[in-house]
Amino acid sequence: MSSTNDNTSGGRSGTGAATALPVSRLRPAYQQVADQLRELILDGSLAPGDRLPPEGEIGGNFGVSRSTVREALRVLASQGLVKTVRGTTGGTFVSHIEPDQISDFLEAGIGLMSGSAALPLAAILEAREMLEVPAIAVAAERRQQKHLDALHAAIEREQRSRGRSMKFQEHRHFHGIIMEATGNGLLTMMTQPVFHVLRSRFLSADEPTEFWAQVDEQHERIITLLEARDGEAASAAMRDHLHYIRPAYHES
Repeated sequence: MSSTNDNTSGGRSGTGAATALPVSRLRPAYQQVADQLRELILDGSLAPGDRLPPEGEIGGNFGVSRSTVREALRVLASQGLVKTVRGTTGGTFVSHIEPDQISDFLEAGIGLMSGSAALPLAAILEAREMLEVPAIAVAAERRQQKHLDALHAAIEREQRSRGRSMKFQEHRHFHGIIMEATGNGLLTMMTQPVFHVLRSRFLSADEPTEFWAQVDEQHERIITLLEARDGEAASAAMRDHLHYIRPAYHES
C-alpha cells in the first residue's frame, strides 16, 4: 500500500510539522458589536444626542443576544461614547463629548504608557517639541491682547512662586496660554495631557533656583517675540527653551 498520504494529508509537510495558517482570532461577539456601533458613531451615522434602538432590536440586527448587546454598550460607555438614562424617557444615547473629557482620556492613556518601552520619556519630550515649536509661530500671528496680558500675569506668578511644584504649575500655564493663542482647540486638547504627565511622572525636584530664573528669562523673551508677531524668531526661542528644560525631567 502506498504511503504518500502520510506526507500530504492534514496539511503537513514531509517533516511531519504542521503548517501555520495565516488566520486572525475572532473577537468576542460583544466586542464586534461595540466596534461596529463605534464606527457608526465616528462616521456620523449616529450623532451626539441620538437615541440608540432598544437592546432587543440591536441584538436582532446583529444576530446576538440582549446580554451581548448590553456588554457592548458597557464598552462604549466606558469610552465615553454613549450614556444610559433611566426612566420612561430614558434609553442609551450617543454622548456629547466635551474637550476636557478628551484631554482626560488622553492624559490617562499617556500616563499609563509613559516610561515604558512603547512610550519613553524621550518620545514624549520630542512630541512636545514637534507640537509647540511650529504652534508658537501660529500663536504669534493670531495672538490677541488678552493672551499677552495672561502671559505677563503668568510670568509675575512664576517669579513670586516658591517650590518646584508651584513653579512648574505656572510654567505649564504659560505654555497652555500660548496654545490657546493659536485659536486651535485641538492643539490645547493634545498638549495639556502631555504637560500634566510630564509634571506628575517625570519632573525632577533637584533643579536649582538659578535654573528656574533662566526659565523666567526665556519666557519673557518669548512674550517679547509674540508681541512683535515674529513667528520665526518665536519658534527658534521656543525650540531653545524646550531643549533647555529637558534636564528637569527624569525617568524613575
